This record gives sequence, C-alpha cells and structure tokens, in this order.
Amino acid sequence: MNNTRRPRVGHIAFLNCLPIYWGLARSGALLDVDLHRAPPDELSRRLVEGDLDIGPISLVEYLKHADRLLLVPDIAVAADGPVLSVNLVSKAPPRELPDSPKVSLTSTSRTGVLLARMLLERRHGLKPDFATTPPDLASALAGADAAVLIGDEALRVHHDPGEHHVVDLAAAWKDWTGLPMVFAVWAVRREYAEAHPGLVKDVHGAFCESVRRCREEIDEVVASAARWEPFAPAALAEYFERLQFTLSDRHLEGLREFASRAAGYTDVAPLPEGGPEFFPAGEGNA
Repeated sequence: MNNTRRPRVGHIAFLNCLPIYWGLARSGALLDVDLHRAPPDELSRRLVEGDLDIGPISLVEYLKHADRLLLVPDIAVAADGPVLSVNLVSKAPPRELPDSPKVSLTSTSRTGVLLARMLLERRHGLKPDFATTPPDLASALAGADAAVLIGDEALRVHHDPGEHHVVDLAAAWKDWTGLPMVFAVWAVRREYAEAHPGLVKDVHGAFCESVRRCREEIDEVVASAARWEPFAPAALAEYFERLQFTLSDRHLEGLREFASRAAGYTDVAPLPEGGPEFFPAGEGNA
C-alpha cells in the first residue's frame, strides 16, 4: 500500500489563473494533487510556512525566501506589456499627483504594491503615503489620491474607468525597462523536492500540459468563463491573450531586473549568487 500523500498544490483564486485550472481539470491531473485555492498573498504565506508543497508565490515573497524554495521551470504569471489586472487607479495622472500622494492598497500582493511604489518614487519622484483599504474602488479612493488594484476588480476598472486615470503597471514597467514583468512564479519547498522529486516532476509536467491545452482550447475557455464572470467574451479573450504563463530567458531577465531594483527596499533580498535556483525538472523518480 502506498502511503505517500498527494502533493499539496496552491492555485490562485483569481480569473487570471483560470487557464491553468482549466487544463488541469480537462487532463484529469486534479485527481493527482491536493489543490488549495486561495488569494495570492495567502498562498505565498502557506507555501513559505510549509502548509503547501508546491504553488504560486508572489515574486517579492520568493525573493525574501529563495533559500527555502526552488523555482519550478517554465511556469509564471507574467506580461510583456499591458496585463490589464494590475493597475494604479488615480484621480489624476501621476505627474499631477501631490508630492506625497495618499495611496490605498487593496491587497497585500506585495509584487504589485512594490512595483507601484518603485514607479511612483523612482520614476515620478513622489513620496507616497500608503494605507490598506477594502478592495472596492469607492472605498479605496475615499480620502486617497490613488489606489493599487489587482485581480478581477482591477480588470473591471480597466474596462470601466469612469473619470479615473488608470496606469497599467506591467505596461509602465515595460516602458521603464523594456522587459517583461513577472508577478508570480511557481516554487517548491526544497525539502519536499529532495524527498519527492518524481512527484514534483509530475506536477511540473501537468502544469506545462495545462498551459498548452488551454492555448489550444482558448475559445472554449473564454466561452465557459463568460457564463460566470462579469466580462464579455471579447474582454476575456483579450485578457487571456495578454497574460503569459511562461518563464523564458527574457522573462528571467525581467525577473532579475526587478530583483535588482527591489533590493534596496525593506525585507526584499537580492537574488542568491547564480540565482534563481530551479528544480531540475528533467530528473528525479518518485
């Protein structure tokens, strides 16, 4: 009798990772994992604390805990230009904001928040004053000059900005650096990878197959999502086209550039020498 438990795998509870879930469900790979669906900040915390074995983690949290983790190759949440769902929403363009604007944070997703901070401080010369608020735009902008929105609410505001000014933070990063922006990576805890390399290899393969399958069946993915989400099929098709779930050499260049620029901020460590360090997906047996 095999007493090995299924790997505990995190899944981001946002529309942006529906394509990955779609492929896992269609291939039957969900039967081989213990899937935990939660917001990005909770998944990051649970992976670091050992409540998950493999899963997505925000880039900032990975940089803080790279000594405990190995990157899973090929898989990320990234964009090479506009991503549509990580936005700075303000009452005026950044150049017209006060020198010390009040900026609401509607999520503890640290990568989007730090990206907004770097852009405001280093590119626009501002000194933002941050405060945490509920995730809806009305609450976020009550008494504030701007708000950092991520996920489905950010996508909604992208399509219906009203009188607000919307800066797509991935597009701003591309304009600033010329590189893609990596928001989240998939990682495995080192001790789990050492103990169960074959299981990790299987999960990696399932994710790669899931992304491939989703791209092939994107029309069906969009039609299914449109039944339940408050977005038109054309809007969903555009969104899934913008999202990139790959971690190519160019994406790694963007990841390293972000790590370099973020290293001067509190609790953000530079990459280890020769990093990032990957799980050797081509090796291992259960």
